[in-house]
Amino acid sequence: MSILPGSMQKELASFQSLTAKDIAPVPLVGDKGPISDQIDFTGNKRTIVTFLRHCGCPFAEKTFRRLTAFSVKHPEVRCIAVSHSSPEATDRWVVAVGGEWEVEVVVDPGRELYAQWGLGPSTAWHALSPWTLYRAYRLGQDEGIWNRATESGSRWQTGGVFAVDEAGFVRHARVAATADEVPDFDEVLAALDRGRNGLP
Repeated sequence: MSILPGSMQKELASFQSLTAKDIAPVPLVGDKGPISDQIDFTGNKRTIVTFLRHCGCPFAEKTFRRLTAFSVKHPEVRCIAVSHSSPEATDRWVVAVGGEWEVEVVVDPGRELYAQWGLGPSTAWHALSPWTLYRAYRLGQDEGIWNRATESGSRWQTGGVFAVDEAGFVRHARVAATADEVPDFDEVLAALDRGRNGLP
């Protein structure tokens, strides 16, 4: 029997190495977006797919809050957030950070979707560099977004954001370079607009 509190066990578990998976190449601009049972592009609607870090990560929270605000402002764009935390942990986290608004939340605890979109494990520097830790502190000080308890998920899973047009072609692809990278969804929308106008 462990003498550690349950919450501490979960925090420590989030530092464990990820189970090895076959990671597909990251889809490039101009490629067809990967199709799965959970994510498809048959609705003839422009779509932003955002892969989150673990529920509890302050940068995942800021990303999700930005995406929900964007989803209300741009109902013409389908917004999907993918979580690799458990369904129960994801549900609690979504409520705690303000609700999903117009965002579709897809839960992928097996990280199959992450692997399909080319998102594998990160390095320790990616997740825990001094700059990343400082930015986590600044995010808490400046915006009140602090680290929350990690019920499930891995700190080593890489996040990213992709945009797919009405025909299912990728118009924006960005794998987070560091854990503290938070997407600018207006820039993602601009990439969709350029694709619609036939621009690179």
